[in-house]
Amino acid sequence: MAFFVLSRVSRRLLKPSVSATTTRFSFSVFQPQQHIYFPIPVTHYINPLCKHTLWNNHNHQANRLVGGMWSSSLVLERGRKETRDFGGVKEEDSWIDLYLPERARGYAKLARFDKPIGTWLLAWPCMWSIALAADPGSLPSFKMMGLFGCGAILLRGAGCTINDLLDQDIDTKVDRTRLRPIASGLLTPFQGLKFLVLQLLLGLGILLQLNNYSRVLGASSLFLVFSYPLMKRFTFWPQAFLGLTINWGALLGWAAVKGSVETAVVLPLYLSGICWTLVYDTIYAHQDKDDDVKVGVKSTALRFGENTKLWLTGFGTASMGLLVLSGLSADLGWQYYASLVAALGQLGWQIGTADLSSGADCSRKFVSNKWFGAIIFSGVVLGRTFQ
Repeated sequence: MAFFVLSRVSRRLLKPSVSATTTRFSFSVFQPQQHIYFPIPVTHYINPLCKHTLWNNHNHQANRLVGGMWSSSLVLERGRKETRDFGGVKEEDSWIDLYLPERARGYAKLARFDKPIGTWLLAWPCMWSIALAADPGSLPSFKMMGLFGCGAILLRGAGCTINDLLDQDIDTKVDRTRLRPIASGLLTPFQGLKFLVLQLLLGLGILLQLNNYSRVLGASSLFLVFSYPLMKRFTFWPQAFLGLTINWGALLGWAAVKGSVETAVVLPLYLSGICWTLVYDTIYAHQDKDDDVKVGVKSTALRFGENTKLWLTGFGTASMGLLVLSGLSADLGWQYYASLVAALGQLGWQIGTADLSSGADCSRKFVSNKWFGAIIFSGVVLGRTFQ
């Protein structure tokens, strides 16, 4: 599967993409496979008053060779800024734009370093499992939490890179995603592929710090990581597949501490995480449902439709029930169950107050799930420490 995905990406490296609002023009420069990409709105080229702008940029800006392809960083950045308000799409400057060197910005945005919620959602199931694996009366292993925290940053970044490489043609047609680095032309697909390899190698370095059982278990998740971005093309349940992928740490965290998996404890934890993911990512998917229909991709937001909140209530109830089962199997103290009451309130607030017709509110509810994860983690730590 990994070979299939990488080969598919490689066939796209020199393929120009065209969207309704942003076009990449490709011009041969001395050698057949070297191109200049100008991600500037189409109207900028066809306006007679601006017809010389393209060639002025080409002649007067210093071009440099990056990743085997010619590009002008000034033209790329200028085109990206001009598209920020084009077609109603807006992008606010983040700490990446303010503090990182220009050459690093595209890579940092590709890994979503300015949007850490994805890292939190990947890390929390790992932390729950590590805390559950602690000895009664003991705190969880800080070494393991540090390793898994770094791993979450790298794996989340790799997952986003894979997603953007495979979805570059789709991303240009969706308002929320058309300014992503590869879709907008800030980075070439080949640069994205090299960045992916770097992240996977660093992740491998962390995986090798674990026991042999965990190495095999962790490596087996790569199939899910590489195949998840393709699921929205084939099924209305890509959120379920994301749940299988992003909650793998619920299995791996326990194995890293204990050297094996105790299914009575970690399997309910893993299934609970999947149900939780179906809740928050369905809310998230409602942001893009109109664009998804136009582009032809699928989601649980489209599958559930007007019955979304009924489905989410069912998945939320299942998630909480499975967390209770995991706690009983681990013989946790009453503090854990008190935290579940608080977590249930937070989850109920999300589902009950979510305005599924408002992209901004869906985003706020989605981001609030970092607190749900924190509540569960604190409950596990207290329930184990005072056991």
